[in-house]
Amino acid sequence: MENWTCVYTTDQMNKAELVKEYLANENIEAVIFDKKDSAYTIFGDVELLVQPEDENMATELIKGFKIV
Repeated sequence: MENWTCVYTTDQMNKAELVKEYLANENIEAVIFDKKDSAYTIFGDVELLVQPEDENMATELIKGFKIV
């Protein structure tokens, strides 16, 4: 995805969804880019992308976000 910056990577879609929702609550738009293999979902990662101008704020917010 052009002009978007990866701020979070995980192997679990539910974690990416939680972080995306957290950023949305802070008025930061994020999209999930699923790079998992469609046949073998244990391979690959899920990336959370934001606009470049939101990268610093998103990174700081994610550092303080605790995922159980």
